Amino acid sequence: MAKGGNLPVAAKAVHVELGWSGSPGGPDADASALLLGADGRVRDDGDFVFYNQPQHASGAVRHLGKRSDGAGTTDTIGVDLEALEPEIDRVVLGASADGGTFGQLPGLRLRLLDAATGGQLALFEMQATTETAFIGGELYRRAGQWKFRAVGQGYASGLAGLATDFGISVDEDPAVTTPTASSPPTPAAPPPPMPAAPASPTPPLANMAQPQPGPPAAPPAPGTPAARLVKGEEQLPVDMRKRLSLRKEQVAVSLRKHGAEGVTARVILVLDASGSMSMLYSKGVVADVVERMAAVAAQLDDDGEMQAWTFASNPARLPDLTLGELPQWLQHHVRVGELALFRRKKPQKGLLPGQVDMRAVGIQNEEQKVIAEVRAYVRDHPAAAPTLVLFFSDGGVYRNKEIETELREAVDEPVFWQFVGLGRAQYGVLERFDTLPGRRVDNVGFFAVDDISRVPDTELYDRLLSEFPSWIREARRLNII
Repeated sequence: MAKGGNLPVAAKAVHVELGWSGSPGGPDADASALLLGADGRVRDDGDFVFYNQPQHASGAVRHLGKRSDGAGTTDTIGVDLEALEPEIDRVVLGASADGGTFGQLPGLRLRLLDAATGGQLALFEMQATTETAFIGGELYRRAGQWKFRAVGQGYASGLAGLATDFGISVDEDPAVTTPTASSPPTPAAPPPPMPAAPASPTPPLANMAQPQPGPPAAPPAPGTPAARLVKGEEQLPVDMRKRLSLRKEQVAVSLRKHGAEGVTARVILVLDASGSMSMLYSKGVVADVVERMAAVAAQLDDDGEMQAWTFASNPARLPDLTLGELPQWLQHHVRVGELALFRRKKPQKGLLPGQVDMRAVGIQNEEQKVIAEVRAYVRDHPAAAPTLVLFFSDGGVYRNKEIETELREAVDEPVFWQFVGLGRAQYGVLERFDTLPGRRVDNVGFFAVDDISRVPDTELYDRLLSEFPSWIREARRLNII
């Protein structure tokens, strides 16, 4: 095919093979794909398939990997055209050079193959010079028919330059990463130890927006239930300690309102770190959520600790949140994944003890994996009190069957799952769980808010805790706890 040429694609699924005749010591290349809507942009960073994210959430596009023989090297992307979501109008077939330019790769070519038969549908021999990223071709819909176009457009700015043209979030400064969907803040050096004096200021959050406290709560009314005193509170900065004290009292009020005064529970926090959450991290919204949830854990469980997980494509357990170390915990662990975006998955330099290399977490939504991991933790670490899981996500739920299976199986376990939607969309089965039949006890709650930072503490705690007391009573009746 000549550059700019196009042809119809009758195959139901295709393999797009990037090939070249490499030589020892020469550069390498990697194939990639971007799934675009009618506006010519990705919906979020999950619509980018490449070596750090080898499969699209829909399963329709996959990075199949490299093969080398005496004739050269190929790297292949598989596209199931029938499985592509209706809102995907175009699949851009890109590539990036590693250790050189495309002009240094002889015999550069793109082949389109029928995935079922292996037969060649198109061959595009490409010319390149100083480019470090390339669009070889694209698959696009036209009048209900898929077609292929030979593009041959190069970029001197690498894969990041190509990706940003289509809406991928990329941090441009690898030395000081900021929390986009692709890169979390990486502290350059360990922060100084937290002073014990109550008046010490909160350490700044490295490369991250400060938590924005929610609307101030009204002072508790006379006769308000007493807040628990928790180990480590006295180490907090004065302003944070005051917020915590007032919030614990509001939690106590909510518990009394729902007939659960004095109830105890182990609290586990789960934080969505998928690509679409990036803005909520960078604005400090997630850090504020963590601080507000620390008050729930402090009031329900007086050991001063809360277990925590983060998740996207994969789950990762974070270090336990110890109340006295809340400022440092926010600084070190409330962040989104590094992909940076396109660095190879080598160990990240500069990680502090206990920090998660967020590149391994990825940027897609796989809620069922972290649900399974939390369930396993509860089974392996039994507690006298039931467990309340506070699960925060901005949506994009698509593993509905798998999530439903996990939560149905958890119905006989001493765990209550409270999901909170942070204003995006597509919460799937989580929104429907209250009406799903066939469960001995209701073990799942869900509500969504447009802007959690604007929800007053009193309202937030009421909504978080409204179902928990009734679940506990029913679980006790059925000898689950």
